[in-house]
Amino acid sequence: MEWRGQYIELIKKLTSLHAPSGREDPVKDLVAELMKPHVDKLWIDVWGNVVGYRKGSKGSGKIMIAAHMDEIGLFISHIEDDGFLRVIPIGGVLERTLLYQRVIVRTRDGKLYRGVIGLKPPHVIKPEEAQKVPELRELFIDVGASSKEEVEKMGIRVGDIAVFDREVAELGWNRITGKAFDDRVGVVVMLKALEMLEKHDVDVYFVATVQEEVGLKGAKTSAYGISPDVALAIDVTIASDVPGVAKSEWFTRLGYGPAIKIVDGRNASGLIAHPKVVEFLVSIAEKKRIPYQLDVISGGTTDASTIALNKEGVAAGTISIPSRYIHSPVEVVDLRDLYNASLLAKAFIEEATPEWIQSIKGVVIK
Repeated sequence: MEWRGQYIELIKKLTSLHAPSGREDPVKDLVAELMKPHVDKLWIDVWGNVVGYRKGSKGSGKIMIAAHMDEIGLFISHIEDDGFLRVIPIGGVLERTLLYQRVIVRTRDGKLYRGVIGLKPPHVIKPEEAQKVPELRELFIDVGASSKEEVEKMGIRVGDIAVFDREVAELGWNRITGKAFDDRVGVVVMLKALEMLEKHDVDVYFVATVQEEVGLKGAKTSAYGISPDVALAIDVTIASDVPGVAKSEWFTRLGYGPAIKIVDGRNASGLIAHPKVVEFLVSIAEKKRIPYQLDVISGGTTDASTIALNKEGVAAGTISIPSRYIHSPVEVVDLRDLYNASLLAKAFIEEATPEWIQSIKGVVIK
């Protein structure tokens, strides 16, 4: 299982970088370096999306593969006179995951400082307060400074960012835990699929997108520039195989393979995956004997939902990676799901033909 070590090493490299939405530069540079040997053309657009182009042997039809580089985090919004930092969220940050966590503060000139997220002592809170999850306005970051002037001497300013301070750790043999797996593991799956890719008929654009966590923004702009015919997002999805959730409510499970998205978003408001894309993914998985699950969830969405609405419309789907504890510093994934997701993405590209793409581009009635 040589692939296992390769995946762990790459995930460690990518998640060790501190890059929330709008501040993806450290990840962008590494992804560009990793893509470069495997593509015919590489560019970084004005938003910071990294795009790698591979020409197909028949040069007809365009597929876009997208995985987002950003992670959730915090913007420094105010510095108290006594040196504590107040913050606002970047993306879907839940207060219950923040309390008493260690964070990394990254300044605009690249300096890194450790901090901890604090709250007033439990001994002085009212009984009713103890029963509630504290609001973000009650929390603060302590970077070990005793005054605003000391913070400013460190180079920390309003507008700087903070993210969870966690390293990747192995759980058992096949599972790992860490921060920013949403969606650095998707980026890893995309990069490994690109690395393994052999002969393919259609043109392919591999896009590491920015600002997914704050509105799918990088996917929207990059899709406009590429104008793909078909698109796949590679992202995490809810693994609800944990105590307290009825088995009838389990969406996906760790270790049972990548999940092929059917629908997401509240009241199906995110992506309803194109039926022919779903059918194609399922047929490939079964043909190649790649384990897979079907993903039907009632919340969240991915880059695919905005790519699908590009210009006159794009046939879009998602390869989902089951993950526990999403948007926390201890997300958990199964390495076998990542490997099989790479195999599925690779096979999807290699099996797609110009004729298949043409068949889903609409029908001329008269």
